[in-house]
Amino acid sequence: MSFKLNEAVEILERTPAMLSSLLAGLSDGWLQANEGEETWNAVEVLLHLIEADRTNWLPRLEVILQDGEAGAFPPFDRFAHLNGRKGETSELGGLPAEFAELRHRCLERLRQLIASEELLERTGTHPAFGPVKARELIATWTVHDLTHAAQIARVLAKRYHTDVGPWKAYLSILK
Repeated sequence: MSFKLNEAVEILERTPAMLSSLLAGLSDGWLQANEGEETWNAVEVLLHLIEADRTNWLPRLEVILQDGEAGAFPPFDRFAHLNGRKGETSELGGLPAEFAELRHRCLERLRQLIASEELLERTGTHPAFGPVKARELIATWTVHDLTHAAQIARVLAKRYHTDVGPWKAYLSILK
């Protein structure tokens, strides 16, 4: 086991700034690029990360810490960001700042909730996976950020999929 809370927080803290740096000032051609039908553009991925911070990670952690395996995780609609914020899926606007502020508040709450290492071993019941530990939830939150950062990079790269010509053979992100 290599999970360390402080190391997970290092990634979680940096995600908003990393995405803001990558996306701020990009033209619509970049921001609206996706991988085809029923895939997300960069703005939609950012909205998904905001929705997950608002309704998924900490509410589930609180259930683990307060109710253990007897508590029910609140449902998480992975597509709520597409329905609940109509019109916001096409412009970056203030989303990076919103994400940064929300993530800051979430990490402050995380630090309050996890007052000791022992709390990381507490379990709750995921509706599909069964028993899960607090540390597994936080590790998943961290990897979720990295997954979506990679997704955004992949979507942006694929915009030039054919334009790179023969160099595609050397660009693993395009495979």
